[in-house]
Amino acid sequence: MSMKATTYSLYGYGAMINDTIRMNSYAKALEMAVKPGSVVLDIGTGTGIAALLACQFGAQKVYGIDPSEAICVAQKIARANGYADRIEFIQGLSTQISLPEPVDVVVSDLRGILPPLQHHIPSLKDARQRLLKPGGVLIPQQDRLWATVIEASDIYHSYTSPWADQPHGFDMTVVRRFVTNTWTKAKGVEPEMFLVKPQCWGTIDYLTVEKPNISAQLEWKVERAGIAHGLCLWFDTTLIDGVDFSNAPGNPELIYGRAFFPLTNPIVLEQGDTIALKLKATLVEDDYIWSWATKVMSQNQPKAIKANFQQSTFLASPFSTQQLQKLSDHFIPTHNPAAKIDLYVLTLMGNGLTLGAIAQQLVEQFSDRFPNWKTALNYVSELSQRYSI
Repeated sequence: MSMKATTYSLYGYGAMINDTIRMNSYAKALEMAVKPGSVVLDIGTGTGIAALLACQFGAQKVYGIDPSEAICVAQKIARANGYADRIEFIQGLSTQISLPEPVDVVVSDLRGILPPLQHHIPSLKDARQRLLKPGGVLIPQQDRLWATVIEASDIYHSYTSPWADQPHGFDMTVVRRFVTNTWTKAKGVEPEMFLVKPQCWGTIDYLTVEKPNISAQLEWKVERAGIAHGLCLWFDTTLIDGVDFSNAPGNPELIYGRAFFPLTNPIVLEQGDTIALKLKATLVEDDYIWSWATKVMSQNQPKAIKANFQQSTFLASPFSTQQLQKLSDHFIPTHNPAAKIDLYVLTLMGNGLTLGAIAQQLVEQFSDRFPNWKTALNYVSELSQRYSI
């Protein structure tokens, strides 16, 4: 199984550092956790801000791990601040790396808009079990996931209007069923948009979590009449005892933002209607499939169902018949031309040749694909980045 990791631009790392609520909270948690002589592991170090803070608070040794090229910038920053001798930066995934010593503190922020993102939870479970000393400190300690139903016509219409308004007179409504199975970051959500009281639907305790999947069944009585357009999800966190922050609507919006899960169609709700929601996040390969099933029952007729939607991000991408056939367990695959080239290059990589020599052989063997040595070298270099050690 591949282990794809989210990486950010330097602008993105800067935006995370500029989130003062987030950064001040992490700095306070590190100051409380790090003791003189501590060994610290920073997973997803990026440009190294948490590693630098750990040194500032007295860490004797810090390991900063990140799969991205930003780690090269982190090394320069460490040198510029006099910490190069105490921080060892390692490019890679923490789950694939062994350290020469157990650590006293593990710090990370691998979340996206929501904590269930790629291998965030498995990575912290692995670090807790394999790299952290017994009794060591894990930052964060816990995330709590929240959900509510909101009236948000502007957000909803940003999904549907490009496909429902017949741009240039064309009927594009077929796209609507795909986009309404997609969730996104939502801006401008305020408590006034809530139609029901928020409920906590999941708790991730990083000190004990074993499985990456999260699911819940929620039920609400509608508190005010309105039109339901979707669900709003967010999280709050405990980094360490006494250090918390929340991304709930009504609070200052943090770098994470909040998530909007649209309903298949907007639903008119009356006060006293019942909403039943089944919400599930399931890690499949490198990322999560989200499912949300929403049933609305009328207050006036208890058995009358006003809506019954079954939605999933699995339904958000169109698949051709050819694509589906390739996923079948009965499909018999053969190499396409690109696979033949990759296999040829990987074989040569095992024969002790330089990248330049491999590129020259590519030009000779696949001249229609590689008209010159430079083009071939770029291709070989990309494969080398991915597969060489």
